[in-house]
Amino acid sequence: MHYLPLTPGLFSVLVFLFVGLVILIQLRILRYAYMRLGVSPGTALLLLFGSLIGSYFNLPVAVLPGQAVQSGQIVDFFGMQYVVPYVVSSPGTVVAVNVGGAVIPTLMSTYLVIRYQLWLKAAIAVAVIAFIIHMMATPVHGIGIAVPVFAPVVVTAILAFILSREYAAPLAYIGGSMGTLIGADLLNLDKINGLGAPVASIGGAGTFDGIFLTGILAVLLAGIASPSRPRPAW
Repeated sequence: MHYLPLTPGLFSVLVFLFVGLVILIQLRILRYAYMRLGVSPGTALLLLFGSLIGSYFNLPVAVLPGQAVQSGQIVDFFGMQYVVPYVVSSPGTVVAVNVGGAVIPTLMSTYLVIRYQLWLKAAIAVAVIAFIIHMMATPVHGIGIAVPVFAPVVVTAILAFILSREYAAPLAYIGGSMGTLIGADLLNLDKINGLGAPVASIGGAGTFDGIFLTGILAVLLAGIASPSRPRPAW
């Protein structure tokens, strides 16, 4: 299944942020920040680009039978416009996993946890952020579950500083992406069936914008103040 999680206008804003990031990294302004994340600027850009492209693709995993669904509309939530995908016919709500908003962040987070052996701190970060985001998550008819776009970024940056200044950057990425996925999407799967959404995309519409901005902003905010490049714990 493929469709943009946001309207073309708002999605172009994320593309603009990505292009600006490319320019800043090429000017070596943000190169050091991404080195503190533990990946090269080229790898970081590849991951962010993959997230943008991957947001268009959703992998169906289940179908929840239920009431008639609405489709082909645009829903406003906290100033963001989310696209309700057009579905010709549907037996209910299709539960899918978004490639750019779920698969790629999960793989990257797993890599960072293993590389820096952040098992305990990462677990704490994910649990705390998941709890806070779960409290903020709102069921939106036709879309699924949505959170205020900047909530994951702000919560992630603050918590990463508290847990570890040295490993703030990787903790920001892990906690922000995984905490949002778990707190907003996975812990609210029981509420999906009554929202009339044709597709409930984990990491897609409603949470992709926050997860993507976490990948850009929270990591940079955390990386700027961390004292040195993270070192593997072993």
